[in-house]
Amino acid sequence: MMQVRVLPFGVLKDWLGASPVAVELREGASVADLLEHIGQGRSAPWLGSIAVSVNAEFSTAAHVLHEGDEVGLLPPVSGGAPRPADSSNLKEEELPAAAALTREPIDAEKLIASIKRGEDGAVLVFDGIVRNHSRGRQTLYLDYEAYEELALKQMRTLVQDAVQRFGIREASIVHRLGRLQIGETSVLIVVASAHRAQAYEASRWLIDTLKKTVPIWKKETFVDGAVWAAGEPFPAGLAVDTPEAPHDA
Repeated sequence: MMQVRVLPFGVLKDWLGASPVAVELREGASVADLLEHIGQGRSAPWLGSIAVSVNAEFSTAAHVLHEGDEVGLLPPVSGGAPRPADSSNLKEEELPAAAALTREPIDAEKLIASIKRGEDGAVLVFDGIVRNHSRGRQTLYLDYEAYEELALKQMRTLVQDAVQRFGIREASIVHRLGRLQIGETSVLIVVASAHRAQAYEASRWLIDTLKKTVPIWKKETFVDGAVWAAGEPFPAGLAVDTPEAPHDA
C-alpha cells in the first residue's frame, strides 16, 4: 500500500472537507483509481468536470501515483491566479513583475508606472473589481482562494504565451486572495505594446484564459447566504476524463 495527500479546493471542500486528507491506495494506483475511491458512497457529479494536479502539475486520469504524491482536486475555476516562497506575505514592491498573488490591496498606478517604457505605444489595463450584486442578489463581500503554486505557474505561462502569440512587449497579472470588499480590485492585468490592437487582443485573451485555466476560486457572500461561484469547464486536455465520470454533469 501507499499513501497520497489529497487537497480539495473550492466547492469540493463542501463535499470532502476543508482539510487535506491522507488516502491509502494500492501500489501502482492511478488518478482514476483515486477518484473512484473518493467517490465511493458519495453522490459525485463533480467527477465529470474537475481537473487534477499531481505535485502542482496538471495530470491525467491514467497518471500513476507514488508514495507521498500531493494530489489537488480542482473544480472549474471561477475567475482569476504560486508563490516564489510565500508570495502571500510579500509587499507589493517585492512581487514579481510577470505574475503575482497577494493578500494586500493592489496598487494599480504603481504597477502601470513600472511597466511603461519609451518604446510602448499603448499600455492597456484591465481592472477587475468586486461589484455589489450577482445574479440578482446583493453581494456583501467575496473570498478568493487558490492552489497557489500551480496558479502562479499558470499565470506566468499565460504571460509568456501572450508575448509570443500577440507580439506585445510585456504583460503583468496580479490577483488578490482572501476577503475582498465591494469596489476592491480582484485582478489587474497590464499589457504594454508598440501597437494598441495587439494590446487589446492580448488583454482580452489573458483574462478569458485565466478564468478558464488558473486554479483560483471565488466564494460569494450575499445578504441571504453564500455560494461558491460556478466556473467554466476546464478546456480539453485539463479536465480529467474517466470512465466513471458523467460527461453531461
